Amino acid sequence: MEKAVLLLGSNLGDSLEILHKALSLIVERIGKVEKISEIYQSKPWGFEHKNDFLNQVIVVNTTKSPANLLSSILEIEHEMGRIRIGHVYMARIIDIDILYYNEKVLNLENLKIPHPLLHKRKFTLIPLVEILPEFIHPIFQKTNLELLEGCTDNSEILKR
Repeated sequence: MEKAVLLLGSNLGDSLEILHKALSLIVERIGKVEKISEIYQSKPWGFEHKNDFLNQVIVVNTTKSPANLLSSILEIEHEMGRIRIGHVYMARIIDIDILYYNEKVLNLENLKIPHPLLHKRKFTLIPLVEILPEFIHPIFQKTNLELLEGCTDNSEILKR
């Protein structure tokens, strides 16, 4: 069994219900959820929008390879109504990012593990530290807690 750490986010529609639905589909299609953070609210990162995001980090036990995991995630996002337009930051009904996959480092065109912006975003690091404070980032060789302590993002993150 492999461990994948995923970030779920939503800022369109009933975001709380959408996160619950995404979690159900992940359990059904990807694997058993081992750990789950609280839900956090934050302003959009990298673009302006009137709706705040709700975000949550989960650890999933899976038999899927990183590529198959990404494929399943994209199917779930599509089924839930996510529309992708290139690499532009925009409001979205659901966003599921792979943060970690065990201690693996992967640098493919369509998949980078660990997530390349993980260490720059408090909305990712705060729920990540809640459930995996001592996990060591395989590139930076720092714990998630150390990454949060060094993060320069000054966004306000509220626990829901």
